[in-house]
Amino acid sequence: MEVSVLIPAAGNGERLGLGPKAFLRVGGRTLLEWALAAFPEAAEVLVALPPGQSPPQGLRAAFLEGGRTRQESVARLLEAASLPLVLVHDVARPFVSQSLVERVLRATQAQGAAVPVLPVPDTLIRSEGGAYGSVLPREALRLVQTPQGFFTALLREAHAYARKRGISATDDAQLVQALGYPVALVEGERTAFKITYPEDLVLAEALARAWNGSPQAR
Repeated sequence: MEVSVLIPAAGNGERLGLGPKAFLRVGGRTLLEWALAAFPEAAEVLVALPPGQSPPQGLRAAFLEGGRTRQESVARLLEAASLPLVLVHDVARPFVSQSLVERVLRATQAQGAAVPVLPVPDTLIRSEGGAYGSVLPREALRLVQTPQGFFTALLREAHAYARKRGISATDDAQLVQALGYPVALVEGERTAFKITYPEDLVLAEALARAWNGSPQAR
């Protein structure tokens, strides 16, 4: 797979309260190990770790010191990337299938920027004074996941533009969109959820027991 995989893993996991997410163990493996396993054929894997963190041994990746934010960490990883395509992946999404990676990569090769998304299954409302407010139409809304794919040059331009304009974003697709470049949507997967809160670990442990032998992971 001629692509650079960028994994910004320099966060401290404050909402979980269990230290850096990269080293949180689920199903007997760290989240970083799970993330790397999703890209076994990647030609280049770059990981941003918390400042001062010693790189783990025996993993097929190059390690850099991350920045103060996810956006800064991705920018540093981009500087080191050497291939024309990049996939940016959250370390806190351990259960990513090969088919999801391939869908994103194909769409990226064809269109320059692509992200996996899911429809919103729940009713959405505005909270109005602590009461049930107006309902938001959910048909056109989507939940955004990773990995997200981009032409490397395009994402570098997007980050440079964001620095110049003082734009902050929670994912890289927002920065590419700020340039006026379209970002293609591909079908995501429910299993590729993000571990954010302590209760997510219960689901993750259960899924980990079934994941390794599941055809979904292929």
